[in-house]
This record gives sequence, C-alpha cells and structure tokens, in this order.
Amino acid sequence: MATDPAGPSGGRGAQLKHTGLRPGWTTGACATAATTAAYTALLTGEFPDPVTITLPRGQTPSFALAVEERSADGSATAGIVKDAGDDPDVTHGALVRATVRVLPPGSGVVFRAGPGVGTVTRPGLPLPVGEPAVNPVPRQMMREHVARVAARYGGGGDCEVTVSVDHGEELARSTWNPRLGILGGLSILGTTGIVVPYSCSAWIDSIRRGVDVARAAGRTHVAACTGATSERTVTELHGLPEDALLDMGDFAGAVLKYLRRHPVDRLTVCGGFAKLSKLAAGHLDLHSARSQVDKGFLASLAAGAGADAALTGAISTANTGLAALRLAEEAGVPLGDLVAAQARSEALAVLRGAPVAVDVVCIDRAGLIVGRTP
Repeated sequence: MATDPAGPSGGRGAQLKHTGLRPGWTTGACATAATTAAYTALLTGEFPDPVTITLPRGQTPSFALAVEERSADGSATAGIVKDAGDDPDVTHGALVRATVRVLPPGSGVVFRAGPGVGTVTRPGLPLPVGEPAVNPVPRQMMREHVARVAARYGGGGDCEVTVSVDHGEELARSTWNPRLGILGGLSILGTTGIVVPYSCSAWIDSIRRGVDVARAAGRTHVAACTGATSERTVTELHGLPEDALLDMGDFAGAVLKYLRRHPVDRLTVCGGFAKLSKLAAGHLDLHSARSQVDKGFLASLAAGAGADAALTGAISTANTGLAALRLAEEAGVPLGDLVAAQARSEALAVLRGAPVAVDVVCIDRAGLIVGRTP
C-alpha cells in the first residue's frame, strides 16, 4: 500500500519494527488524501483511486476512496476510511471527508469545519479562536497538495476545503477536545502523517532494545524523545546519530529505570513543554489517559520565581500547559526553564545515583526550545 512507515533501521524506526505492531495513518493524512482526490476531480472530472500523497518525511502512502461525489454547486467530495494500524485510536475506522470548492483567484486555501470536526473556542491551542480544528501540519500538507494538483492540471490553487468526520462529534466525547474548548467534533491531527501504535509492554521492550543497541555501538550520549518533533530538535541541537535516539513516547519511567541498571554517560530528555511538565510534577507515564498537566503545579513554580498573585492565578486557570507558558513568558518568568530543571530533578531521583548526566530540553509544538537545563 505504501512506503514502509517505520522508516530507517535505527532509532525510532527500529523501535517500531521491534514492537511488531502495524503503524497507521493520521486524520491529517486521510484529510490530505481526500482533499487531493476531490480537487483533482474538480480539475479533471475524475477521482484518482487510489490517491497517493507525500508525507512530511517523504513516505508516499496510497489511499482507497470510500466516497466520490460531485455536487450541483460545483464542489467535489472524497472520503477516506482511517486505518490507525494496531493503535487503539478512537478514530480508527472513521470516515474522513473533504469537500473542495473552487474560490476566486487570490483567495488561497480556506479551511472550514464540516460535521464532526470541532471549532476552537478557547485560547492556548495552536490555532486562533474561531478556527476549525485542523492543526497546522495537516493544513500545510493540504495546501502543498492542492498546489501540486493545480500545477499539474492547470488550476489556480484557490479553494475552500471543508473537512468532516462521520460521527465525529460523538467520537470527540472520548477525547480531551471538549475540555480544551474544541467543540463540535474531532481535531484533524498529525505531524508526520503516521500513527505510531502503542502496546505498553511492546513499546517499553523496544526502549530497552534501543538502549542496548546504543550501548553496543559505543554511544555515550543518548536522547529520549517524546515524538518526531522533539527527535528532530535534539538531533539539530546535538548532532546525535540515529542509533542514539530513543523514542520514549510517554514512557519516561521506562527509559530512566532501564538506564539506572544500564547507564550511559549522558542522557538528554527532549519533549513538549506540557508532557515534560508532567515529568516535572513526578509522573513517569506521560500519557493523557494516565496523567494530566497540573496548572496549579505550574503556578507554584512561577510563584517560586517571583510571579505575583495575578499571574499565578492566570496560570492556574489557563486552558493548556502552553497557554500557561505563554502567560509566564509575557511576564518575564522563565517557566520553561523551571519545568526543565524540575523534570531533571525528577529524572535524577529515578536514576538513584546511576552515573548518568542528565539535561532536559522543553519545546513548543513547532519544535522551538522554550526551556532548557544547563
């Protein structure tokens, strides 16, 4: 069906292969494929089936169409059934649709939330209030594929893309969207286009294998990363080879406990600010189902750095961890560095004196460093 999503033989790709679990495709990848097929149909009169797209890391999966519709208003709709692989994803099997309508020249690509896709109603998310919950990377993927189709078939590239998910509003009740102020349905997500499947035992075993491989290769510095963005950041920061990269995911405790018994000279922990704030608060499992960002804890860190009552109150009631971070940054309080330092302390406590030097790097959704220990 596609290029092997597990990627190369070392680091993150090797861990995924070792689990024996089958990866899948994000809602963002499905929406991009549906958009590509619908816009192609508008320009050529034919829906490509299967439709092939290019993911951010170069993989070229092909998707079979479940829906092909032309409407009297001049729009076209294509639908893809999401395959999440072996991950227990709430959206596995969901029908993701994209309806594309040509707009006047100069309009660009405009996104709309159709049935089952939420709308942002609170600040603190990577999209402004009032926008459809189609995250930045899927938006960029769809823009790029619209441009490619336009270049190939002589279109202008100006269109409205309405993304919808059948039964999405019902599915969203099983997610954190309502609590985050994303109302009316699901978010269209994905930074790589690939769903990495989770089996706790398999993934923890893959972490241990990753440490063993790094030690056998003579690596003295490894990095534990929460995902692809943090892996890219730490690679740019330290120039580590692929076999020194550990895909920690949510299992911070698994990395630290194994390194306690099988130490390396240096460990860099790199991840999103919100996830690492959980580690800073003492959680070793960073999954959203098992630990939450404690804004009261963040407020206490800020208070210890001189934040006044108004700021600590605002942080404690912020919608998201990143919203709390932005409030602190605006007031000149280095909350990112404070979280990194406390996460480092927690990591050292788990290591229990093992000869491992630890540094921590916190990033935002774009991979920019927002906090760091020396």
